[in-house]
Amino acid sequence: MTLARESYPYLGAGLVVAAAGAGLGFPYLAGGALLLSGLVAFFFRDPPREIPSDPGVIVSPGDGRVVEIQPLPLGAGTRISIFLSLLDVHINRAPVAGRIRKIDYRRGRFLPANLSRAAFENERNDIWLESDLGPVRLAQIAGVIARRIVCWKKEGESVGTGERIGLIQFGSRLEVILPPNARPEVVVGSKVKGGASVLAWAQVGRIHEEERQLAPADTR
Repeated sequence: MTLARESYPYLGAGLVVAAAGAGLGFPYLAGGALLLSGLVAFFFRDPPREIPSDPGVIVSPGDGRVVEIQPLPLGAGTRISIFLSLLDVHINRAPVAGRIRKIDYRRGRFLPANLSRAAFENERNDIWLESDLGPVRLAQIAGVIARRIVCWKKEGESVGTGERIGLIQFGSRLEVILPPNARPEVVVGSKVKGGASVLAWAQVGRIHEEERQLAPADTR
């Protein structure tokens, strides 16, 4: 089973404690450390995914349950929010192929990620993507347990549809702002898989200059 590299410090510490417990004659300590190491490995698992190759497809950026689908004012697009529980795979993936125009990290609170308030008040990392389908924004939002948002990409880099771009440790929320021409293919309550589930369809075409200049405040 492939694991995200962020799991290595946790696994290393757990195995050291397990070995020490066994060597010193504390079987319960050793067993507890091994159990925690197993849970860490489960959380940081990184299973392969079959990415749809259809033109116009926008895929889910992560595993979880759709908790909100909200059309934005003035026809600015649609916001889809996905809640990731502790049991879900927490690898985050690019919803579309394109170039990362901007990354904006913001400190915040750690409310439960299934609350609507969490999208606006919690720690978050916004990623703006330029694509042939239009501008797409992905937000990584921390939850009540999560204390670290990880993004492996930088501004100016290109990504492919479904490509791994980061993770959020221990419970979180993902938010996608679809371009105005996109049609959601999920409903509230839908279970989705990162990189494999179709979140929406959009018309393939060139990005208009006014869409390129879409400000963060206009999409919330």
